[in-house]
Amino acid sequence: MENEDGSRATTYTTIAAGADFRNELEIRRSRFITVLRRAPDEETARSLVSDLRREFYDARHHCSAFVIGPDRMIQRSSDDGEPSGTAGVPMLEALVKRETSPKVTNLSDVSVVVVRYFGGILLGAGGLVRAYSESVSAALDLALLVQRRRLRLCSIDVPHAEAGRLENELRGAGYVMAKTGYEARHTVLRVALPDDAGAISEAHARLASLTAGTLELLPQGTEWVDVPY
Repeated sequence: MENEDGSRATTYTTIAAGADFRNELEIRRSRFITVLRRAPDEETARSLVSDLRREFYDARHHCSAFVIGPDRMIQRSSDDGEPSGTAGVPMLEALVKRETSPKVTNLSDVSVVVVRYFGGILLGAGGLVRAYSESVSAALDLALLVQRRRLRLCSIDVPHAEAGRLENELRGAGYVMAKTGYEARHTVLRVALPDDAGAISEAHARLASLTAGTLELLPQGTEWVDVPY
């Protein structure tokens, strides 16, 4: 099912927001400094390259790759002066082929740059491919991963006197409650549900059971949220 944002995905994996993740490898005297950044859009992804060009202004290469979107439709890479296909492509493959759980490859919204200081020893095409791929994989080993889930937000207009009881019953049933609102005639409870037909149908049935069919779920759109592994 395609969502209103155009995505068919309901979940994917990314790195935690906040500080960049860094790692450094030395391979045959060359330094490979790898930096990962959470990147929800191309502007953020490309800003990592600009930032590191300023920080490591004397480095010979600033190779990059990024993958963006729940369906991973945006994928770019750059060899930045290395022989064609020896840096950017293996870096991108290290991102898109990364297993986030057994047999699942759904990493996205990640930008990576590998800064290389040449150490005087030529690695050859095969050596460069391995070095750039290993650099990204080693950095990902250290990064904190989170799951992004698309949740369907629904509201319930509840008489004030019944709101506390109903909220407790919904929480007890395992539902994720979003921010509660208060209006003159009723309390607005908000529930965050997995964005699939089965979960929504089950929630409707549960609410009907808890309220003898007197209240209903009102759709309020969807929202992507981070869920720790």
